[in-house]
Amino acid sequence: MAFWLLKSEPSVYSFDDLERDQETVWDGVRNNAAAFNLKSMQVGDEALFYHSNIGKAAVGLCRITKSAYPDPTDPTGRWVAVSVAPVRRLARPVSLAEMKAEPGLAHFPVIRQSRLSVAPVRPGEWRTILALAGEASP
Repeated sequence: MAFWLLKSEPSVYSFDDLERDQETVWDGVRNNAAAFNLKSMQVGDEALFYHSNIGKAAVGLCRITKSAYPDPTDPTGRWVAVSVAPVRRLARPVSLAEMKAEPGLAHFPVIRQSRLSVAPVRPGEWRTILALAGEASP
């Protein structure tokens, strides 16, 4: 299983929305690096759901339920989407400031490539985020 980071502006689509919907299409990604990451996702992989702009914090965990397929919002057929479902809300949000203060997250995508909306997360980074949230890691 691989780990990922999915960023969304909570005013557009929040973790509350994902919990309400129980599954969603992660579409609208129009960045080559982020699209490559979407194409690399497999069913069962897990992702941190990160609220960008407002909140700037990892707030929940979600699971990939359908691997890459043509993005239904893309008339060109160039871009892909995946489907995701909520796993659980983190015990407490982990803010960007907390992440930046943690030496083990120096290369974490939200710090190193702040504009990338879909990024891989290393297992050690995953465990560190869960620990910062007050949770045990898998």
